[in-house]
This record gives sequence, C-alpha cells and structure tokens, in this order.
Amino acid sequence: MKNWRLIRQEGTARRGEFTTPHGTVQTPAFMNVATCGAIKGAVSAYDLAQIKCQVQLCNTYHLHVRPGDELVRDMGGLQAFTGWKGPILTDSGGFQVFSLAGLRKITEKGVNFSSHVDGRKLFIGPEESMRIQSHLASTIAMAFDECVENPASYEYAKASCERTVRWLERCAAEMRRLRENPATLNREQLLFGINQGCTFDELRVENMKQIAAMDLDGYAIGGLAVGEPAEDMYHIIEAVEPHMPADRPRYLMGVGTPVNILEGVYRGVDLFDCVMPSRNARHGHIFTWQGHRNLFNQKYERDAAPLDEECDCPVCRRYSRAYIRHLFKSGEMLAMRLSVLHNLYFYNTLTERIRNSLEKGEFQSFYERYRQILDRRI
Repeated sequence: MKNWRLIRQEGTARRGEFTTPHGTVQTPAFMNVATCGAIKGAVSAYDLAQIKCQVQLCNTYHLHVRPGDELVRDMGGLQAFTGWKGPILTDSGGFQVFSLAGLRKITEKGVNFSSHVDGRKLFIGPEESMRIQSHLASTIAMAFDECVENPASYEYAKASCERTVRWLERCAAEMRRLRENPATLNREQLLFGINQGCTFDELRVENMKQIAAMDLDGYAIGGLAVGEPAEDMYHIIEAVEPHMPADRPRYLMGVGTPVNILEGVYRGVDLFDCVMPSRNARHGHIFTWQGHRNLFNQKYERDAAPLDEECDCPVCRRYSRAYIRHLFKSGEMLAMRLSVLHNLYFYNTLTERIRNSLEKGEFQSFYERYRQILDRRI
C-alpha cells in the first residue's frame, strides 16, 4: 500500500517521490487542472509535457454530465481519450455537486441533484462516484465527501464529518470490488480520503485520525480555500498534519496562489491543484518571479520584454508583453493560450524549484525570500 517515499525533509517540508501505476511523481508537485479533459485556454494534453506538468486533474462531475463516463470508458479511459499518458487525478464530483446549492438534496445514501447543463435529474453517492471514476480510469480517485460551506455551525460540521467517514468506508468497499473486476480498465486505481471539519480543530483532528486508520493510498485536506482567511487555512494544516500518515502523499485541495503553495509545503503538504493560474491567465493576469502583473496596464503597450525575464518557458522565449497585450485587446484566442501556458509553466517551475531547494537543504531561505515576493503586485 505504501507508495510515497521521503527523499529529504527540512522542518515539516518534505521532498518525496510518489509512485503510481502511470508514472512517478516528484513531490511537492502542482497538478494542472483540465476540468473537462482539457485546460481552458486552448491548451491540450500534448502541451503539458512542454510545461513540466506531472499530473493532470480532471473533473468527475463535468465528465459524468458531458460526454458521459461510459463514453470515456468505451474510448479507453481518460488517458486514451485526452492523449495525456501520465498520472491523472479525478475529483469525486462532491465539490461541484455541493456547490449547486438549491439544485441538490443530501441524504445518507448520497446526493440527488439537477444537471447544470440540461436540468436532468441525477444521483451520485459513494458507490456511484467510484464507478464513474473507474470508468474514467484515472490514476487516483478521490473519495466522495461533503464539502461544507464556511462558516458552518459546529453541529452541522460534526454531523457532516461523521457522514463523510461513513461514505469513505463505502467508497473503499466499492473500490475493492472494482479492483477485483476483470472488466475494470485500471485495476490499480488509487483511492485518496479527504479530511473535513470546516475550521474546527477538534473535528479536523478527529476526522483525520479516523480516515488515517483506513490505510488508504493518500490523504487530502478538503473544504479550505473557500473564502476563509489564509491564516485560518494554514492553522488547520498545522493542526491536521501531525495526524496524517507520514508514508503517504498529502494533498491540499483547490490551493492556490504561489504563496499558498509555498506556505503549504512549509507545513508538510505534497500535492496541490488550483484553477487560478489558468483562470487568471485568461484575464491577462500573469505570475512572475518578481510578483504578478496585469497585462492590460497601459505601460505594457510598447514593452518588448517577455512576460517574465527570469522565465525560460516557450512563451517567454518568443513573445513580448506588448504583443500578448495586443492579442488580448484584439480578442485573439492566442492571448489566452500563451498566457495560460506561461502561468502553468511558472507554477510547475515553482514546485520544481521548491524540490531543488529541499534537496540542497536551502528551503528555509527560499521560503523566506519568495514569500515576500510572489504576492507582490507589479
């Protein structure tokens, strides 16, 4: 069951290696979000290798609704369907289902909801989520959990945690059944459990102890980065981390800014994902080693420099700020594509440089330097 090994540790920060059925992931790592099997901004799976991507993340809910997980299964699974041959993580669909608010109803069995695409009635519970993700044949399947809004009452958060643990037991049982089925596309699919408990230390710690006892392939911290202050998020990571198995990968879901990633690594997290680099890029918001810049600013109109003079990505080697700004102003799709490629390369390089600093025993100085820079608005 053990699939993660420690290479070097500095404080709580970990440099590791995560072995999966579809390749080895060097951690800490950022997982590039391809919601419907492609990264928004006209970036394909074949582009990902050029920008140092190690893991592609796809969305279970969206692929279940369209084109349908059975279609993806019949096409050979997500790797054959998208062209990305490396590891793929699929979320459980829980976050999207729970974000539908008025369109869903939660019961012990699962969640009834209406499709945001055509309004048809759908149901997902733990078993259904596992079967959908099995059809998608991802490398890592996430357990089906309830993502509770922040703030929530202690009573509701406690009841939700207890239900999430019961759902996780059902996910694990269904995963075992699917692994034994000769018709399953990926019988080595890994299962990650998700820690919940809002911002209540007691609930978070108890929930982590319960799911750690299930001996899963990895563990995630969910339900953060949903509007609470960053300091609350960091505090929860610190509370939970001592109770997370030391020989399994640790994943902070939906996080975040470059500084959030740096702070997460500092507190012992190995894996991250977020739509921020691609979403912001599509609006001209560029991450650099000097801070972040808005390409729509007038000062870039005649700026011949690359997006980031310290970056060697394919975009920075070829194009100027002035040209990409012009593309945005002209409504050209190429503006989004080039900006997304750069931002994802930056995020993937950030985690690469974090890994290098850990290997050299220099993470503390890297952390102290860049936590002051990366959030700076240029």
